[in-house]
Amino acid sequence: MPVEQADISRKPLSFREATARGSIKLKPETIKLVKGNKLAKGDVLSVARTMAILAVKRTPDLVALCHPLRVEGTRVVTKVGRDSIQVIVTVSAHEKTGVEMEALTAVSVALLNIWDMTKAHEKDDGGQYPATRIEEITVVKKVKRVEGP
Repeated sequence: MPVEQADISRKPLSFREATARGSIKLKPETIKLVKGNKLAKGDVLSVARTMAILAVKRTPDLVALCHPLRVEGTRVVTKVGRDSIQVIVTVSAHEKTGVEMEALTAVSVALLNIWDMTKAHEKDDGGQYPATRIEEITVVKKVKRVEGP
């Protein structure tokens, strides 16, 4: 069966915006290290935010049928709780298709980087991660506004 990317050639340009979020559960002790920027691998939150932006730009390379878009804005927010870090990403563009895949990819990659940078502190004696988990990656808002005549 043939696989084709959706044909969006006849669609008008519209303002598109999507916000996605997700979180990673960590041990409270690990959260303290993150807050104090005391991890050997560096500043976890800065790396997560930077990698989220890179992920937005690389989404068509990672999601098979995703169109390359001219993203105009990316906003990344991290919120640190007692035993979790939440990542919220908003992506915007004037395009013919939505930007939710870019927002979802950004959240996912940011959370994976957090896991990677904190894993040495999350392992138990058997090398497992009983408390660590990535949760609830979802699109929380999507906007499409047709502009012009």
